Amino acid sequence: MSTARIAVFKGPGQPQEFQDLPLPECGVGELLVAIFCATICASDLHTIDGRRREPTPCVLGHEAVGRVIAVGADRSPALVGQRVTWSLADSCGGCEPCREWDLPQKCDRLFKYGHAQLSDGSGLNGCYASHILLRRGTAVVPVPDTVPDEVAAPANCALATMVNATERLPDPCRLAVIQGAGMLGIYGCALLRARGVARVVVVDTNPARLGLVAAFGGEPALGSATGVIRPGQADAVFEVAGTSAVVEEGVLLLRPGGFYAWVGMVHPATPLAFTGEAVLRKCLTISGYHNYAPRHLAQGMAFLKRYSAAYPWASLVSPAFPLTDLIAALELARSQQWLRVAIRP
Repeated sequence: MSTARIAVFKGPGQPQEFQDLPLPECGVGELLVAIFCATICASDLHTIDGRRREPTPCVLGHEAVGRVIAVGADRSPALVGQRVTWSLADSCGGCEPCREWDLPQKCDRLFKYGHAQLSDGSGLNGCYASHILLRRGTAVVPVPDTVPDEVAAPANCALATMVNATERLPDPCRLAVIQGAGMLGIYGCALLRARGVARVVVVDTNPARLGLVAAFGGEPALGSATGVIRPGQADAVFEVAGTSAVVEEGVLLLRPGGFYAWVGMVHPATPLAFTGEAVLRKCLTISGYHNYAPRHLAQGMAFLKRYSAAYPWASLVSPAFPLTDLIAALELARSQQWLRVAIRP
């Protein structure tokens, strides 16, 4: 194949348009990857529905797995033929966020796959496509043979982000609450249990999503955790619901010295209405997490390999749609019947 097929997003309310682009030559440090499987993240739905803005026209999609088919200079030829996933962001490695702050995801020259205009580089910038061209500062992680494509694809967004958010836990951490039973919440539940947290309570308003929680080691709580645990009992709380409406309860649930991770509120419609006193008197630590560093993706893939048979990962992802049925795949994703909907170019 000498061309790549891409699904072009031109803006909210406009139809996806399919185009063919010539496969580019790899520049220095670049990799050309044939995409095997991509999954639909909720952030892409927000863009398509106009709840967040991205430069257009563009190719959406940032969760995927594929096989390296060509490499540029300064990349190992041994990568050709490998099944891989990659960091959703490309970083320069030399600026203060990259070099000094351990925040390459906040690089001064950050490039994010699935968030870039079609005219930026080759145009093969997103995962709703048959191919993607990975840039020089993109971390590439091999996918173990025991991890299916559909299970591996969401790792470079939700799983790696939760590896980041759960990296530092309070001591002791015996009881954690996760606010939200989407992909972030389910991954967080399994990660915390693997870290030795004895009890993980997962809160959501969607009974179907809560039905997944027990299989990943957690306790479901419909609407609120206050009927399951006492205020001041939680060592850690993780907000992955994407709404500030849950924050007041999160502060209430935490013990003195507790830890609160904010992960889901990555949009402006999240005003906060709790007092500083509530945080100060409890000596709480509140930390925000947006995306991740390359090590978190590598750790996430190692986690999937180690626990490939321990949890029903495949139950989180729908049967795959062909890329030409992207509109139908997006509609299924909106229905929330699955935590992820898969696409196979």
